[in-house]
Amino acid sequence: MLPLLQPLLRRLPAVSPAGRSLRRHLLAWLLLPQLVLWLAAATVTYNVAVRYADRANDHGLYLSSRALARQVKPIDSGLFVDFPRAAKDIIEADPDDRVYYMVSSPPGEFILGNHKLPPPSAADALHPDRPTFYDGQVETPGGGTVQVRVAAILLDYGEPGVQRRMLVQVAKSRVSREALARNILIDTVLPLSVLVLAMSALVWAGVRTGLAPLARLREAVSGRGPNDLAPIELQSAPEEVRDLAVAVNTLLAAVHASVVEQRRFISDAAHQLRTPLAGLKSQSELALKETTDPALRARLERVRESAARSAHLVTQLLTLARAEPESLATLGRSRFDLRRLVQDLTAEMVPRALGEGIDLGLDCGETGDDTPLPPLTLEGNALLIRESIVNLIDNAIRYAGRGTEITVRVLPDPHRSDMALVEVDDTGPGLPVALHKQVFDRFFRGTNEGRGCGLGLAIVKEIVERHRGRVGLVSLQPHGLRVQVRLPRDVRGFT
Repeated sequence: MLPLLQPLLRRLPAVSPAGRSLRRHLLAWLLLPQLVLWLAAATVTYNVAVRYADRANDHGLYLSSRALARQVKPIDSGLFVDFPRAAKDIIEADPDDRVYYMVSSPPGEFILGNHKLPPPSAADALHPDRPTFYDGQVETPGGGTVQVRVAAILLDYGEPGVQRRMLVQVAKSRVSREALARNILIDTVLPLSVLVLAMSALVWAGVRTGLAPLARLREAVSGRGPNDLAPIELQSAPEEVRDLAVAVNTLLAAVHASVVEQRRFISDAAHQLRTPLAGLKSQSELALKETTDPALRARLERVRESAARSAHLVTQLLTLARAEPESLATLGRSRFDLRRLVQDLTAEMVPRALGEGIDLGLDCGETGDDTPLPPLTLEGNALLIRESIVNLIDNAIRYAGRGTEITVRVLPDPHRSDMALVEVDDTGPGLPVALHKQVFDRFFRGTNEGRGCGLGLAIVKEIVERHRGRVGLVSLQPHGLRVQVRLPRDVRGFT
């Protein structure tokens, strides 16, 4: 059996770094040997069935040959044949499984029979009073041949000293033997097939159950956000999967420590830079007031602008650090009126917009009468939501340009009742559609105009996504840009 299995085993798929399925690999190693064993069992069963059918058939032929031999009685130096018609009809009764018989006196003298049967071969040695069984074929009246099983008995007769021999042959076609073998094979293979199918189903269920922890591990990892570095919980998993989870958790812990250290460095560096940058800006403004030299004033003005821009960058970095998951979790959440927050914030930004020559307005979706609008309640971190809207308005002021209009709009999302919508429209030069996604990357600036540092929209995206919301850009006609922020009104925890 092992030589038969070896070629199939060599063809079984192996798990390789190319990413083959572990499930298919296990099923192949478990089900293919079952198929081979089923084929081997069927072959052995058929051979056993044929052997037992031959044994039963040979026993019947032996009895028939003995009965036929008793019909030929030696008398004196001759033979008396007592073979009535009734006995002949009994022997030849079955038309589908015909019996052939012949009695002869070697070397070939025909005495009795209905057909000439083939003699035994030299290998089939005949012994007196002992039956010999062999396979042969006989010719049919139609010119064909029939495969038969032959039983031959060699009997001695005659006077003492003048011994003669008589060969009795009885043959039967192989139809009954093959039918019996086939029936035994069917009766054995059908239950064996059902058993193999049941075992295959159990194997498939066992493999599926055994690999279920891997599926849960995959779901636990693939369902996470890019910043979710919490340990994987698989305490009830098998030892092999638990070891894998421990290894992954160790890696996550190392990455988390590295990220936390990097963020702490950015936060600390930003805090340390705020004071000297504020001092540099103040000193440059004092120097501008005390000098009248045009060239020196131009240089001091560039120093003041650089200090202001650096201070803005430091503030943005601090806001971005507060929007990270670790900082967000410590800040907590509360329920607040988003409409009131946007109204107050827009009012605070109006003087700066007027200083830049920009008309800043607010649209809260008033109904046209004196009925006060109901609160637009939102659950989240009010400080971070405020920072995100400040950045939206600040970004519009920096890039829209003088003589433009900015409209801040806050209202329930018309498409979803569980969402709030904040829009900031400007009539500035707008932004190419190809850059609508890139501007949310950190330190990316869609234009060299303005005094931004490329972090405003990145901060907005970070805060909004932490609140399970969405942010996007829409180009306005004939020119301008709309920033849309959709926030869920009930946030079940932060990401």
